[in-house]
Amino acid sequence: MIPARGGSKGVPGKNLAEVAGVPLVARAVRAALAAPTVTDVLVSTDSEEIAATARAAGADALRRPAALSGDTASSEAAVLHALDSFEELRSLTVDVVLLVQCTSPFLTPGDIEGVAAAVAGGAADSALTAAPFHGFLWRAPAPDAAATGVNHDPAVRPRRQDRPLDLLETGAAYAMDATGFRAARHRFFGRVLPVPADPARVLEVDDPHDLARARALAPLFDVPAPRTRTRTRIRTEGRHPS
Repeated sequence: MIPARGGSKGVPGKNLAEVAGVPLVARAVRAALAAPTVTDVLVSTDSEEIAATARAAGADALRRPAALSGDTASSEAAVLHALDSFEELRSLTVDVVLLVQCTSPFLTPGDIEGVAAAVAGGAADSALTAAPFHGFLWRAPAPDAAATGVNHDPAVRPRRQDRPLDLLETGAAYAMDATGFRAARHRFFGRVLPVPADPARVLEVDDPHDLARARALAPLFDVPAPRTRTRTRIRTEGRHPS
């Protein structure tokens, strides 16, 4: 499931903004369709233009209710709505549900496959893409206030190789056991598995500067798009990711 609202304060029309000539929502759809374990791709949106773009890229589109389309609506609520609607429309039970964010323009099929396979194969109840992080984090209660160390003692500056490995949640892709997700109503529950992602590709488009960076970096990261996989409506044995 790819959430893609029509409204965005940081970047108006963000999910239709193009990177390397391809709308962000279409880039996410293409990556999801190229992940072997994924069986269906559904874009949840309140925008007819986004819905049309999603369908043209090979996904199905679901009209999201206004109550789930505001700035305060959670991604979990949108996923639950999409999950219930998909099962009702298809008369089937989904075993694994994925949340894929189109605001991560350099998300790869391998990233999506990694989280999907982790849950579908039983290694995890929920999984997320995460990148190695070696920075020292600081936190200040206000812009002019004194800061304190978050993941380190400021008086001790160990070498990078001597520090424990921290992982940065990329915000790009998540997979959840559908039954557990419905019970928890949150994307993290049970055994949570971080799936390694390339830190160089970590970029979330939240403001115009992010979009400009994505457009500048696209020639370095983009490769020729894989052929769009032919979608089938036949449920295979085992778990059914959506």
